[in-house]
Amino acid sequence: MTTINNSNSVRCGGRTVTRPEVEDFLYAEADILDHWDYDGWLALFEPGARYEIPTTDYRPGWSPHETGSFVDDDWDLLRARVKRLKSRKAHAENPHSRTHRLVSNVRLSEHTEDSLRVAASFVVHRARDGHFDAYVGWYDHLLVPTEDGLRFRLRRSVLGHESLAAGARLSFIL
Repeated sequence: MTTINNSNSVRCGGRTVTRPEVEDFLYAEADILDHWDYDGWLALFEPGARYEIPTTDYRPGWSPHETGSFVDDDWDLLRARVKRLKSRKAHAENPHSRTHRLVSNVRLSEHTEDSLRVAASFVVHRARDGHFDAYVGWYDHLLVPTEDGLRFRLRRSVLGHESLAAGARLSFIL
């Protein structure tokens, strides 16, 4: 169970981080992804960060890289994923899917001296090859305040689906 901080700000990284600042960060990321700006997206991560999408049977407290995941990228794999998605080698996304992301219910939860856990709900609408799909779930991120703004240390997308439909692909960033 995640402890929710009922205030609109926390002290982290030597400064105050506000919920509106976190919301703006997540909204900007959604816009970057919907415009397929993967260099801009990668710039939102600190070096050494992780990107995870656990399987649909995930439960809070489980380790996605020990219990199974759709995506379990360390820093090197994350950079390789961005490079591939930007190339013509990403056949499943050439041409790109059309996506539209909604982010809501942003909450600040646990924090340490240098990082902040953030929870939020998402819906990602995806149009591809004549199909329209909705992916719903929640984010469980670990953010780090830097001189250049917030950065991801961990970006985790947890699907709310019981299972994915036959033929469903996570060939885009969720």
